[in-house]
This record gives sequence, C-alpha cells and structure tokens, in this order.
Amino acid sequence: MAGSAAGPAAGAGDTITTDVPARLDRLPWSRWHWMIVIGLGTVWILDGLEVTTVGNIAGRIAEDGSGLAVSAAQITGIAAALYVAGACAGALFFGWLTDRFGRKKLFMITLAVYLSATAMTALSFQPWWFFTFRFLTGFGIGGEYAAINSAIDELIPSRFRGRVDLIINGSYWLGAIGGSLLSIVALNTGIFPQDVGWRLTFALGVVLGLVIMLVRRHVPESPRWQFIHGHGDEAKELVGSVEKEIEEQRHEELPSPKTKITIHQRTSIGFGIIARTVFTRYPRRAVLSLALFIGQAFLYNAITFGFGNILTTFFGVSTGKTGYYFAVIAAGNFLGPLLLGKLFDTVGRRIMISSTYLLSGLLLFGTAWLFDRGSLNATTMTACWCAVLFFASAGASSAYLTVSEIFPMETRAMAIAFFYAIGTAAGGISGPLVFADLTKSGVVGDTVTAFVIGASLMCAAGLVAAFLAIKAEGRSLEDIATPLSQTSAGESEAVPSTT
Repeated sequence: MAGSAAGPAAGAGDTITTDVPARLDRLPWSRWHWMIVIGLGTVWILDGLEVTTVGNIAGRIAEDGSGLAVSAAQITGIAAALYVAGACAGALFFGWLTDRFGRKKLFMITLAVYLSATAMTALSFQPWWFFTFRFLTGFGIGGEYAAINSAIDELIPSRFRGRVDLIINGSYWLGAIGGSLLSIVALNTGIFPQDVGWRLTFALGVVLGLVIMLVRRHVPESPRWQFIHGHGDEAKELVGSVEKEIEEQRHEELPSPKTKITIHQRTSIGFGIIARTVFTRYPRRAVLSLALFIGQAFLYNAITFGFGNILTTFFGVSTGKTGYYFAVIAAGNFLGPLLLGKLFDTVGRRIMISSTYLLSGLLLFGTAWLFDRGSLNATTMTACWCAVLFFASAGASSAYLTVSEIFPMETRAMAIAFFYAIGTAAGGISGPLVFADLTKSGVVGDTVTAFVIGASLMCAAGLVAAFLAIKAEGRSLEDIATPLSQTSAGESEAVPSTT
C-alpha cells in the first residue's frame, strides 16, 4: 500500500509532515464513501421533511380542533423565523465546538438535539411550547450544517467533492417530497383525528433520525482534523485501513500519493485568529460567501415557507391538497443538483455558480410578472417554480460547498457556521416574517414584491460569483486555502515513491 505519514508519533504542539490529504484525495470511489454519504448526508432529508411539513400543515394546525391555538401566519412567520434563528445560533455554537473537539463528536450531539426537540414539538399543547421547540429543532439542524459539511468535504476525494456536496445538500428536497406526501395523509381526517395527524408527521421525523443515527455511528472522524489536532497516528491508521479495504475490493494496489505537507499541531484556534483569517487574508472570499448565502436564504426561507399559503390564498387550493403541488416543486429542486452537480467539477465553479444564481433570479422575475398579470393558476405557478428552483437549488447547494472549501481547514466549520448564520439571519429570519405579512394580505402586488426581492438578491449574488468565485474544482482543500498550521517547509513537497 502506497503512502504514509512521515515522522514519529506526535501530539498537539509538535511539527509533523504528513501525506494524509493526498492519500484521501487519490482514493477511488468505494463502499466506504457511500457509508459517509448515507451516514452524514441523509440528515438534509430530515431538514427538508421538517420545513416542508410545517409549511403544509400550517393551515390545519391553525384550524379549530387542532389542539393548538395558533394562526397560519404565526406558523409560517413567527415559528419559521424562530426555527431559522435557532439554526443560526446552533450553527455558531456547534461550529465552534466542531473545530475544537472534532467532527464526529459534534455530528452525533447535534442529531441528538434535533431528535429530542422534534419529539417535544409533536407534544405541543400551547403556542409557547411549539415555538420553543421549533427554535431548538433549528438549533440542532444548524449544528448539523457546520459539523457535517466540514466532515463531508474533508473525507470526499477532490475530484468528486463538488457533485457529492451538491447532491447531498440537494437531498433536502427528497425530505421535502416526503414531507409533502406525508402531510396529505396526516391531514386526512378520515384517517387521523384533526389533533393527531399533524403530530404524527413530527414523530416520523424522530423515527427517521434514529435510523440515521444508527448508520452514523460508523462514520469516522476526519483524518484532516485528527492530524492537525495532535492525533496524527490515528489519522494515519484510519487512512491506512481505508486504503487496505479498497485495495482488497479492487484487487490492485493504489498509486503513491504525490504531495505532503508539514504542519504544526495545535488543539484549538481562537475566534480572533479565525476572524482575521476570514476577513483580512480572504476579504474577497468573505464577500462572495455573504452574497451567496443571503441570496439563497431569502429565496428559500422566505418563499418556500409560505408557498402553501400562496396556493390557498390566491388559487383556492385546500389545505389538504397543497402537499401534491409542493411534492412536484421539491422534485424539481432535487433534480437540479442531481443533474447539474457533475458540471461543477468539470465546467468549473465560477461558471456554474454564477449561472445557476442568475438563471434562477431571471426566471423568478418572469414568474413575478406572470403572477402580477393574473396569467397563472395553481398548476402553471407550480411549473414556474419548478423551473426557478431547478437552478436555484443547485446554486444554493453550491453556497455550502463554496464556504466549506475556500477557507483554511482549522476554520472550516466555524466559517460555514458564520456565513450560514449571517446570510440566513439576513434573509431567513426577516424573510419569513416579511413574506407572511405579504401573502396573508391577499393582495397580488404584495406577493409580487416578495418575489422581486428574492429575484434581485439571487441575481446580485450571481454577479458577485461571476467576478469572485474561486477555481476549486479538482483541487485539494489544502491547495485552495493553506492550513493555518502549515509551515513553509512542507508546502507542495513531492512525496518520494514508496512502491
């Protein structure tokens, strides 16, 4: 087996030379990678299930006899904003812990937080209880974004990183499809009582989360995190076991890694160093990250939270039927990253990120114009949204990919958390609150205004990406952003052949 980490066993504070990143990047796709994708990536299905379910059942919970005295506007406005606020807070809190204590510990803890809060949401008996646990559910999901995106990008080979990251983040919409169809069944009072069905939708999220937790137990710590934080031997052992497994599966020896790096190990990175790194060393990348997150956050958190209300308010669709329409939209969302993901690794990041943002924004402008003219019905509105979100979904997923790969490894989880929190707070908290007021008014012009704002922000982000996006396709994470722990002695050294 080719490749090894150089130097004796080391602890935090030592300087070591390692070829672990090169060894990870040159691995062929294997069952081990599938285990990572299933164990970590499937949580976005839960997020999609959560958000979509709440949007579709808002009308039913607001009806008399639901067991909860809240209005639909409160659910799509206040509850949605609290969920997003929780996600922002959770991303920052758990993002810091992830960079300090490791990916694996935190992606188990954050899933446990999500499961507990979702279970408690199902037991809601007063509005304050429902709002509190919507916040805590978001708190867990926000932590998942930071811990999992950082782990996935550090474990997936560089030539597959773009498409895998996009498809995993896009799997949110598989959950959205499930949430839409589930709401149809749960809201059928011929099957479940009015005050029970909506609770069962949250209970199903708990069941799915428990299944994911069983798989996730087998996902390893990131070797990249290990060798920087004083666990070089564990990193070498883990990568060696994966190489052995793959060589046995393929019945051939892996090629030797071509590069190594020398790093000074450390246990933690302070907030001051992280801030200086992100905003002083990489200011253009910081502007890019903010633009991408703000654009997609407003579009998705503001508009998709209230899509069910649009159907019922303007097109007379019953609350029990909105799930059919949203399932179609969700399918379009998933197909975007699925079909376009490979192009982010081949055509390139800059062209694909900018074009998906711009196309979705322009199509949304067109949708707003048709809606304002009264040219749409429930079916054609859904078709327009499918077109918009086919491109928007790939673009939104690329925001997470971008932030997770363009900043140094030591700051990765915290960078994801920071830009997610800032962008989502700007578009995701204000968005649902503003949009809920605009759609509940029943005035076409108010809803058109919301569409135009979302379209404008997406187009602006696309233009920023056209100038500032980083050529990251096929490159190692260490090449895109030099680790803060790396010493000049280890930069771009060739690893001698050991075959």
